Amino acid sequence: MPDSVVLAGLAPHPPIIIPEIGRGEEQLGISTVRAMDELGKEFTQSGLDTLVIITPHGPVFGDALSMPAVRELQGDFGQFGARMVGAKVEIDLALVEAIGKRSRNADIQVVELDKRLYSWYRLKPRLDHGVLVPLYYLRKHGFDAALVIVNIGFLPYLDLYRFGKIVTEAADELGRKIGVLASGDLSHRLKPDAPAGYNPRGREFDELLMSKLKSFAVEDVLSMPGDLIADAGECGLRPIALMLGTLDQTLVEPRVLSYEGPWGVGYGVALFRPVGKSKTREPDIVKQKQALMARRRQEGSFPVRLARAAVEHYVKTGKTPAVKEEVPPEFTYKAGVFVSIYKEGNLRGCIGTTEPTTGSIVDEIIQNAVSAATDDPRFLPVTQDELDMLEYSVDILSAPEVVEDLGELDPKKYGVICVKGNRRGLLLPDLPGIDTVEEQLAIAKRKAGINPGDTQVKVYRFTVERYK
Repeated sequence: MPDSVVLAGLAPHPPIIIPEIGRGEEQLGISTVRAMDELGKEFTQSGLDTLVIITPHGPVFGDALSMPAVRELQGDFGQFGARMVGAKVEIDLALVEAIGKRSRNADIQVVELDKRLYSWYRLKPRLDHGVLVPLYYLRKHGFDAALVIVNIGFLPYLDLYRFGKIVTEAADELGRKIGVLASGDLSHRLKPDAPAGYNPRGREFDELLMSKLKSFAVEDVLSMPGDLIADAGECGLRPIALMLGTLDQTLVEPRVLSYEGPWGVGYGVALFRPVGKSKTREPDIVKQKQALMARRRQEGSFPVRLARAAVEHYVKTGKTPAVKEEVPPEFTYKAGVFVSIYKEGNLRGCIGTTEPTTGSIVDEIIQNAVSAATDDPRFLPVTQDELDMLEYSVDILSAPEVVEDLGELDPKKYGVICVKGNRRGLLLPDLPGIDTVEEQLAIAKRKAGINPGDTQVKVYRFTVERYK
């Protein structure tokens, strides 16, 4: 077992907890401030050679992670009104190169952002606040080590975990003692005035995640329900998955220092101290994920089972499947249907019809499920190796009715269709972060290419029966 990791941790990154930015407001999150102070002291005194910090706010690629591969980086809090507060860091280029080489050998895509690639992608080589906030609390205690910065990508959580293992192996190869810090906030939807709106499942997500970290139940963290992740609106789970991978063959003493959500966003601070050797956890993670998927296949509603079967059959054979199970009587009518596909909490495709276009609701679900998987222009077609990671939501629409007065709308109860000429934009009801009629209509208009301020628009409303 590699023994290069001397300490790992979870740190939030709200700029308001920097005193020069908060100017007293940081006291509303005093538990977080005190915990970050303790975390900073622990990392500074850990004896590490290099700090590996994982941030969700650097350059993000859909199919790859990235790491700065320049000798120095700097940044400041100018966008938050405190340009005088910042940092300049040295990058451990040898460790970056070793991680990149091992990742390529393991078929995990990593972009090493040297000066040429920064220019190619039109990116500024700057430290983001996901790095700067934790670094502030480390430097408060004299921290001055080199960094490796990992920008998360939208890879499967298991691949992020495997990349974490690679980080540790590369550090061990070079004889580096590393600290690993996952920079990430939890749910952004804890209160009605939260940045991403309110969702009651945000608190559920945070409590579940922090309890699993407290007991270091790695398999449970890597198998959290995708719909719960999506409802939470978080930016911390991917950094956490990667950080946990660096501790794969390690016995760990976990310690949660604090959790709170004073501004509607969840902030968790935790330390994970290696105390011995262990077997790899990866087979148990895979086994738990497979068991979870098996339960979903058995327990899903008829529309969801049908959508899943349609996508899997089409992706494997290129043909539309025949229905193999008896159709329940409540699904023998015609209706418009939207099928949404999610991959580990992120939308992977969504296609629908506002009114029936086929002879039955069964055909409507099959048609739109296949289209969501293969024809959504925002995404590449679903591939066979993704099938076991996908979750489905099926919305069956009522017939649209004309809205005479905007007081008849409620974004939690009704979806809307905005029509002007041949332009038509639809938005489903009860979407996370959309809490007002004004927001709902503006988004629907934009989807149709209609000016959000245009009031000469015909509006329809509809309800849905949502199946997950």
